[in-house]
Amino acid sequence: MRTRLISVIGSSTATPEEAALAEDVGRRVVEAGFGVVCGGRGGVMEAACRGAQMAGGVTVGVLPGESPEEGNSYLSIALPTGMGEARNVVVVRAGEAVIAVGGGLGTLSEIAHALRLGRRVVALASWEASLPDGTRLPVRRAATAAEAVTAALEGMA
Repeated sequence: MRTRLISVIGSSTATPEEAALAEDVGRRVVEAGFGVVCGGRGGVMEAACRGAQMAGGVTVGVLPGESPEEGNSYLSIALPTGMGEARNVVVVRAGEAVIAVGGGLGTLSEIAHALRLGRRVVALASWEASLPDGTRLPVRRAATAAEAVTAALEGMA
């Protein structure tokens, strides 16, 4: 049976609060029967993988460089791409939904790619954005890890 994945995105330098949220998200994603796919490095990505691994789940890291050694120690699978930031598209395409925890401009680019690909995006202490005409982007907001995972998985069989 194939493991279904949820993308977890966020900064490689997470605050302690963001790391705690991401770890909780990773754990809850696995408890819901999914694995975690992320950029595979530190910060939010590492914390989400740690939570997922502690819950016995699968973690996939889509790495920007050419060595699997650049991935965090909580990865089940490290995929070196040599693609740099272009790997952001792969990260969000690989998941059935995307949960953003905190994050900087790389996270914002992943949110934009996910929306263009038709993925559901849930923001947890992350970006709020709108188009130049004031139209808000269709990003769902969550206040807790539990709310974020519930919103990401809504309607999935």
